[in-house]
Amino acid sequence: MAEQKRDARGDGPASPAEPGTTGRALVVETYLRRDGVSAGGRSPAARLEEAVGLARAIDLDVVGSSLVALAQIRPATYLGKGKVEEIADLVKQHAVELVVMDCPVTPMQQRNLEKAWNAKVLDRTGLILEIFGRRARTREGALQVEHAHLTYQKSRLVRSWTHLERQRGGFGFVGGPGETQLEIDRRLIEERLARIEVDLDKVKKTRGLHRESRRRVPYPIVALVGYTNAGKSTLFNRMTKARVLEADMLFATLDPTLRAVDLPHGARVILSDTVGFISDLPTMLVAAFRATLEEVIEADVILHVRDMSHPDADAQGKDVEAVLRELGIDLDSDARLIEVWNKIDRLSESDREGLQNRLDRLPGDRRAVAVSALTGEGIERLIAAIEARIGEHRTTFDIALDPADGEGISWLHRHAEVLAKALQPDGRYTLTVRTDPAKAARVRHRFGLPG
Repeated sequence: MAEQKRDARGDGPASPAEPGTTGRALVVETYLRRDGVSAGGRSPAARLEEAVGLARAIDLDVVGSSLVALAQIRPATYLGKGKVEEIADLVKQHAVELVVMDCPVTPMQQRNLEKAWNAKVLDRTGLILEIFGRRARTREGALQVEHAHLTYQKSRLVRSWTHLERQRGGFGFVGGPGETQLEIDRRLIEERLARIEVDLDKVKKTRGLHRESRRRVPYPIVALVGYTNAGKSTLFNRMTKARVLEADMLFATLDPTLRAVDLPHGARVILSDTVGFISDLPTMLVAAFRATLEEVIEADVILHVRDMSHPDADAQGKDVEAVLRELGIDLDSDARLIEVWNKIDRLSESDREGLQNRLDRLPGDRRAVAVSALTGEGIERLIAAIEARIGEHRTTFDIALDPADGEGISWLHRHAEVLAKALQPDGRYTLTVRTDPAKAARVRHRFGLPG
């Protein structure tokens, strides 16, 4: 008879484990009873839903989930004794192999909980690192994830298992009892970290050379940032006609992708899709992915994509802003940022009216753009906003040419944005063009314009 599972909070039978899953898991979300909210101002239920989504992103078979209200955090086990015993019963009842604690757990707490539950315990940081390890496809991404994972693992080397207590003998000419297995493991990790850091320095230099070559062209960089699953990859595909993986899944894509996009008035930009952010993103991951995120730091325009159909859209927006500030981007004075309010196709008519009222109340320099990357609604407004933002730092010329000067007209179309073109009564063409500062001198020299 096929084994059945039950939800950890209910009595009804659930379906057997699906094929292709990586293990049976129980997800535990904790919050302090006196606060009534989890980290970031979200409701505990919303945090639990996100944690379950993270677990399923690495194909875990989530057989149950549980909200745990805490009077205080216990130093030894994080949870109180009664709750530890209650979860131990659930683990045994449902043959759970992995308990996901959606909170930061110390190495000592992790060891004690694993002993009490006879199951592996993974905290939020470990879970996110596992997802990143699955999603990294390029060598650069794999190096960055491995660096973060080893940094995390080094802090978890506690004397949990007997093999870590054995000692290895030293060389004959070296006195003393030799290294313990724990010390050997730590040294091996540190040596591997040092090698990865050398490789990442090379990656950083290579990316710097690529950015330098783009500056010589130069094409403005438009970087997409946003909370994971906000629709960045769908928007990227809509604007570039590319085929980047898009899925209703947390961290569906990880490695950065760049594509050239031609704007309506002739300007070419490089659109960069970056890794998604999440609340409590491990600091070690921000540090490891800094080489990738430098595309955002040096971008000419930053598109902050937000899922406005999500009940925690505002809290997610604050999480993204926190990471941007950590990267040194001053959101209060940085004029490069454009908020893209995505997934409006999922909103009801009344919610759309409320969203429009919010848009109308925003100051002109902070006006967001409402779009649906899925249906294409609002994409033209977004492209116009990108052009306007890029144009703020560009030079505009009015140039009069003889209609027979086809070479001059063609040159302007190749090297500048032609905003307007009109035939004057005297038979001459007047073109309004815009170019980046690096090309302005060439335009003046080519057409004899004053400096």
